Amino acid sequence: MTEQELHQRRRARWRVDGARPVETIDAAAEFIAETGLCLEFPVKPWVVAPTWMGACAGTEADLPLAAQAFRDPRLPRARELKTRLLRQRTAFEVRYQGETNLLLSAEMFPFFYPLAGDRIPAREAASLGEKDKTSQLARDTFAVVQRKGPISARRLQTELGGEVSESSLAHALHQMWARLRVTRVDEREDEGATWDVLHRWAPEAVEQGAAMSVPQGLSALVSKYLDAVVAAEAAEIESFFAPMVARARVRETVNALLAARQFSLIPAGRHTLVQNTPVETLGAGKPMRPLAAQRRRSGGR
Repeated sequence: MTEQELHQRRRARWRVDGARPVETIDAAAEFIAETGLCLEFPVKPWVVAPTWMGACAGTEADLPLAAQAFRDPRLPRARELKTRLLRQRTAFEVRYQGETNLLLSAEMFPFFYPLAGDRIPAREAASLGEKDKTSQLARDTFAVVQRKGPISARRLQTELGGEVSESSLAHALHQMWARLRVTRVDEREDEGATWDVLHRWAPEAVEQGAAMSVPQGLSALVSKYLDAVVAAEAAEIESFFAPMVARARVRETVNALLAARQFSLIPAGRHTLVQNTPVETLGAGKPMRPLAAQRRRSGGR
């Protein structure tokens, strides 16, 4: 594969070649199911990954970073389609880096769950008190969401008392969101984002994710990532997953799957890339790809 061929295949898969932009809810659901995971906006330093904004715009030209996106006339439609996917539980939104979030398909979200860092069951979080490594406001916020969710940010602020500022509330929500205790489930112009506790919004996904180890979840995510980007250098894989898990752990996962022949190396110009080993190469009786193996363990989803 040449570098030009790789670029063309990525552009088509990421829907930035102008041929199949994401313009309808059906196209949005199809795209997130195909890619499994994508950034909402590009990030700096740049990483190899599809973006939601790019897919909706149908181009990779002049895409805004998250901080500048409010000025982009393409944002309202992209945000509307994303919000509809969240409402339908077709996609889940998680923290990634800075102001940019990561979108995951419903199929891939349970594999992300073990990487969240906080292994404390969400049902117990409200009663942990000082044992919990979050702020008092974050714990109070979680308690209100648990009692009254789904609840909008505006109503949350009222429930917590008028002295709580919007920025303080946003910080508290993001603490709980980063630990996957709450999740954003809707967004309306008059009320802002709507939140619910994750174990109530998606109980099956939480149950499946809590039963997995980090290596199991990471193996499936890296495999799906390679599907989404066609192939990538080992350093590019590490850079994409660095905000979620230590680079050394990503490197260990990639090396283990190369040794198991579930991943393979291919040349692309002057570079050596990692790809999912083609099914026909694996052949009968060979190990399944990581994602296929995890699907079987979790009941054939």
